[in-house]
Amino acid sequence: MTDNGVWPGRPFPLGAMWDGGGTNFTLFSEHATGVELCLFDDGDNETSIPVTQRTAFNWHCYIPGVGPGQRYGFRVHGPYAPLEGHRFNPAKLLLDPYAKAIDGVVDWAHDANVLPYVPTGDEDADLEPDDEDDAAAMPKSVVIDDAFIWEGDRPPRVPFADTVIYETHVKGFTMLHPDVREDLRGTYAGLASEPAIAYLHHLGVTAIELLPVHHISDESFLGERDLRNYWGYSTIGYLAPHSEYAATGRRGEQVREFKGMVKALHRAGIEVILDVVYNHTAEGNHLGPMLSFKGADNRAYYRVMPDDPRYYMDFTGTGNSLNPVHPSVLRLIMDSLRYWVTECHVDGFRFDLASALAREFFDVDRLSAFFDVIHQDPVLSQVKLIAEPWDVGPGGYQVGNFPVLWSEWNGVYRDTMRDYWRGFAANGSFAERLSGSADLYEADGRDPFASINFITAHDGFTLRDLVSYDHKHNEANLEDNRDGSDDNRSWNHGVEGETDDPEILAMRFRQQRNFLVTLFLSQGTPMLLGGDEIGRTQRGNNNGWCQDNQISWYDWSENPEKAKLREFTRRLIRLRKEHRVFRRNNFLRGREIKGSGLPDVWWFRADGNKMTRRDWQGGEHVLGMFLNGREIVTPGPQGQDVEDDSFVLLFNAEPEDRMVTLPRRRFGAQWLLELSTADPSAEAGSARYGARTEVKVVARSVVVLKRAA
Repeated sequence: MTDNGVWPGRPFPLGAMWDGGGTNFTLFSEHATGVELCLFDDGDNETSIPVTQRTAFNWHCYIPGVGPGQRYGFRVHGPYAPLEGHRFNPAKLLLDPYAKAIDGVVDWAHDANVLPYVPTGDEDADLEPDDEDDAAAMPKSVVIDDAFIWEGDRPPRVPFADTVIYETHVKGFTMLHPDVREDLRGTYAGLASEPAIAYLHHLGVTAIELLPVHHISDESFLGERDLRNYWGYSTIGYLAPHSEYAATGRRGEQVREFKGMVKALHRAGIEVILDVVYNHTAEGNHLGPMLSFKGADNRAYYRVMPDDPRYYMDFTGTGNSLNPVHPSVLRLIMDSLRYWVTECHVDGFRFDLASALAREFFDVDRLSAFFDVIHQDPVLSQVKLIAEPWDVGPGGYQVGNFPVLWSEWNGVYRDTMRDYWRGFAANGSFAERLSGSADLYEADGRDPFASINFITAHDGFTLRDLVSYDHKHNEANLEDNRDGSDDNRSWNHGVEGETDDPEILAMRFRQQRNFLVTLFLSQGTPMLLGGDEIGRTQRGNNNGWCQDNQISWYDWSENPEKAKLREFTRRLIRLRKEHRVFRRNNFLRGREIKGSGLPDVWWFRADGNKMTRRDWQGGEHVLGMFLNGREIVTPGPQGQDVEDDSFVLLFNAEPEDRMVTLPRRRFGAQWLLELSTADPSAEAGSARYGARTEVKVVARSVVVLKRAA
């Protein structure tokens, strides 16, 4: 701080804004009685500055001479009255809710107590404030320079129908990558490196969906167990990229590094989607730490119980729920989203436990203020919006109920496809998901790409583990294997875990290929769990949230089976990209629309005849699907008529081989092999079949045929 003192400053924008001559600081608190701005030098010495100006509940000041790299925090005064929902405690240093960079993480091993009360173990301990200063254990907010040379960066704007999502983790993707420079592994710069981007580009994905990169805070008990919050669903900074993923520094360098990663991915035509957590924060329940929001204005930022505001409403299973009903909290969420799009150029968001955001007061309301604000926003309404359409509250499972503009993680798709390849789901359920889940999305005006189709995701088994384990094996999480879902719909094929039995291994690899073919040839938007294309395993752990180690990191060591699976995945993505018939913008109708003489889709049994109601509801898990490339109703980008090849897909989820008769000649006189999951090395065009001839479909396999010209 200079001798010029403290200027009144401006109430907006919130956070710290450097203008070249000094920095404006603004903090929202509706119920505070006083605010102190705390500046820290390199020796961690603190200078406290009273903030006396308040406009519209925003406390503000301007400090001449303060610029980028300055570390700071706030102390907020007010009533410590938990029974009324207030927990102000100026002894506790607070992160700026609008900080664009954060230096460090909470030091749980430090003697300083980041809880606002003395943890005596008494059930009423939180009712009395602790007066111990905790600054030494707290991370610090950082003033940054927003400037960045984007060099004409443009968002790829890949249409949803053409999108292939790769869900991955900034750290885990490159941590063990032998071709990524060692000092860049596990960082934004590592993900932006030439080997990482070349791999993604060669695979053919069009978007990466990153597990949370907002600055996080580990739970205190993890340090005691020598574990880390790897997934990152523990946000404490909604405008700050997590500093621990930066190779270049923690004093604002992480922001430039993140932007550089986005720019590099965009150059390769790859979009960046962020997994965001606006439903809860890292501050936990009423016994949790005081890091930011809880001390700034607990009753405004969180949903407290109406009849007992000491406690939080918890729709997330984490102890608290953010309060988007409050206009200033809703503004924080919207300001955060807009910042990542306009300043960091990200292309979309996947909203964790999105149903929690849709709750106005208790019930999930699809017309909530959150949706209304996003839909009218000229920036956010134009990016990819993906919901995880459930939370843990009553009525929280909302697959199919989000409004237009939104796509959803389709949990029904995941469960049905897993069941079908175990021989459980009926043909009708399988076909409904394969053809885009019209039953879930068509009635409210959405299209097939509203369905984000996935077999596996970060939460649950990897694809290899899905076919290798009947039960979860989460012992490494140190919760006596109680954590994680028991509803995995998995199948170990006879042996639990690793085996050297060649027959079991062959079947497991075939099942992985079956799932991949199902995923990439389904209507809708496919999401591949990163590493599934190389058979990544977590050793049966289906809840690796705290495993920041080789359980979660990608193993890039080569072997022939990995290479074959990766190439098969690449082949499928290329097939999808080359053929519009697999990525339609409209739902299939089962009838002729454009005058081709055939329906857009036609389903048939093993004998080549049309499916009956009885076949849909029961019977063998054998199904044929004809996809008509001459019945694509959506025009091309210049209004031109679109035609494609026609295909037949033959599915056999039975434990024995089946002979499947192809349809009559009017569907196609000759058919060429495109691929077979039973013989993945077979080249396209290496076999030819005539109409009404029989095709051998090996037990638990898929055959894809293309109509000969």
